[in-house]
Amino acid sequence: MSCQSEYNFNPFEVKTPCFIVDEGLLEKNLEILASIKEQAGCKILLALKCFAMFSTFPQLSRKLDGICASSPHEARLGREEFGKEVHSFAAAYSENDINELCRTSDHIVFNSFAQLNKFRPVIKDIARTENRKIELAVRINPEHSEGAVPIYDPCSPGSRLGIRKAQFEQDNLDDVIGLHWHNLCEQGADCLERTIEAVERNFADILPQMQYVNFGGGHHITREGYDADLLIELIIRFKKKWNVEVYLEPGEAVALNSGFLVASVLDVTLADMPIVIMDSAVPCHMPDVIEMPYRPYIVGSGEAGEKKWTCRIGGPSCLAGDVAGEYSFDAPLKAGDRLVFTDMAIYSMVKTNTFNGIQLPAIALYNPEENRVNVVREFGYEDFKNRLS
Repeated sequence: MSCQSEYNFNPFEVKTPCFIVDEGLLEKNLEILASIKEQAGCKILLALKCFAMFSTFPQLSRKLDGICASSPHEARLGREEFGKEVHSFAAAYSENDINELCRTSDHIVFNSFAQLNKFRPVIKDIARTENRKIELAVRINPEHSEGAVPIYDPCSPGSRLGIRKAQFEQDNLDDVIGLHWHNLCEQGADCLERTIEAVERNFADILPQMQYVNFGGGHHITREGYDADLLIELIIRFKKKWNVEVYLEPGEAVALNSGFLVASVLDVTLADMPIVIMDSAVPCHMPDVIEMPYRPYIVGSGEAGEKKWTCRIGGPSCLAGDVAGEYSFDAPLKAGDRLVFTDMAIYSMVKTNTFNGIQLPAIALYNPEENRVNVVREFGYEDFKNRLS
């Protein structure tokens, strides 16, 4: 995960816990992505699995070409709120999924030829009845890993994602116009270059039959030091060589370093070391800290032992592992202090949960021109209760 050390809002302006997305920082990412689009002549989609804060969609839709969805609910959100292209992919679909997706998606990507065969006539029939154009694509497995954490590597041994070359049915591509792959995770253009080489080795006989190819997500385009020139070169070269349109579908790159999670210190106790309890629960509000795992950055903090006072910071839940990590500060923390976690727009709001009945963080936007935080959504008891029965 990336981090940044500056924020422009007043963390005491909001009740905590609260996610705050800085519209100015978001716009900086969009400008980079728009430049890539213009120079490379590609299309870029927002991956809703990473960032689905639809109050930002009017801003995002000015620069991006649409969204990619992993479920009927995401596809519907993209159709209703983003208003541009909707691409959908899942490892498998039910009949209900397909019926819903046919009314919200422009492109449906299949993970197997069995599912393609099952639903191709259904999709054609619905498209004809609804007078909608629905394009079909298939996802391939390049069988090329780039060193991602195994749980996030779609090309790891035994992966259920994508069709391998040995199982690819080249004579079964009626109405299929797109090829999709995804194998990167927070990685650079050099990783994409090696992936393209693997795809061209394995699928050179398939590529000429396609109208577009989707390079998937995991491209850390807006990260400092990313080789944008190489990315542009790769896209232009690929388009010219195979006469196809190219899509990218980053999630992190769109909202990287644009969001924060503000939490309050509730208590400070002493165990083996000072223990800080905050009002944000790690498994509820930033579960990737446990799942990935990683140590999120807190503005003004250092590594354990780096500054004068070291502590362990955790949340209020009953989970023993509800811990963000060990941090050091120039002075001891006390009840009422605010902690500002960085890079919390991505894989945060989309993954929150109400374990222990912990209240979900509010969601806010910071407008740098007005220097104002606007809370756009708050959650309460009904949000917890309505998930149960």
